[in-house]
Amino acid sequence: MSKKRVLIVTQEMKPYTALSEISEIANKLPQHIQKNGMEIRILMPRYGVINERRHRLHEVVRLSGMNIIVNDDDYPLIIKVASLPQARMQVYFLDNEDFFKRKSVFEDSEGKAFEDNEDRMIFFCKGVLETVKKFGWPPDIIHCHGWMTSLVPAYLKTAYQNEPLFQEAKVVYSSYDYSLGNTFSEDFVNKASINDMSSEILEVYSDGSKTTLHEGAAKFSDAVIQGSENIDEDLVKMLEETETPFLPYSDDQDNLLSGYMEFYNSLLEEKVE
Repeated sequence: MSKKRVLIVTQEMKPYTALSEISEIANKLPQHIQKNGMEIRILMPRYGVINERRHRLHEVVRLSGMNIIVNDDDYPLIIKVASLPQARMQVYFLDNEDFFKRKSVFEDSEGKAFEDNEDRMIFFCKGVLETVKKFGWPPDIIHCHGWMTSLVPAYLKTAYQNEPLFQEAKVVYSSYDYSLGNTFSEDFVNKASINDMSSEILEVYSDGSKTTLHEGAAKFSDAVIQGSENIDEDLVKMLEETETPFLPYSDDQDNLLSGYMEFYNSLLEEKVE
C-alpha cells in the first residue's frame, strides 16, 4: 500500500519565521506526519527576512521559470528549497522580487500593512498550485495554514477541479486569529478571480463591507481546524450551520499532533467509503 501524501501550505514556519503560533505548528506537524509514515511536502513564501545563506536556500531550476498573472500583470515565480534542520524533509519557497524581497513580512517599519498584501497572497496561492503540478505529486491531503493561504481551497474546488493531480485531495484549512483582510481593497474579489472564473464565485470572501478570508476558505474546504484559541465568531457560526468536519482548538500540547493525525485519518477514511 502506497504512503499517503500530505501537502502543507503555510504562510509561516520556524526556523525561517517566528511571527505567530502558525510558525510553531507548521514546524512540528510535518515532522510528526512523516514519523507516522506519510509523505510530506511543504510550501511557503520566501520572505526577504529569511537569510538564504544561513538556511542554505538554493534555486530549483526545474521548478522555476513560470509566470503568475496577478491583476493582468505577469510576475516570474522562482522556487527555492532548503532542508529542515534536524529533519529529513525539504521546504520549498515561492519567491518573487516584487512581492517578497522587502526585509519585513506583512507590515512596514511603522506597523502599516503593505498595500499589495492582497496581490502577494494571490500570487502565492496561484503559485502553490502550479508548483504542485510541476512536482507531479498528487496529494491526499492539502492542509492550508493562515490567511495568506486562504484562496487555495477556492482555486482547488473551482479553477482546478478537473486537474487530475488534485482529484483525490481533501482540503483542510486551519484558521487562526490573525488576518489582514480588513486592509484589502474593494477590488480584491475581482483580482482574485482566476482562469476566467466569475468573481461571483468568490463573493463568500467578502460580506460587502470587509474581506472575510477565513470564511471564504472554510466554505471551499473539506474540513476546518481551529488553530487559535479565539477565532472569528462569524466563522464559528457558519461552521455550526454546515456539516463540514471541524476540529476545535486544543491547548493539550502533548496530544495536539496525534489529534491532527486522527483528524487526517478520518478524512482519508471518508475517501475510501
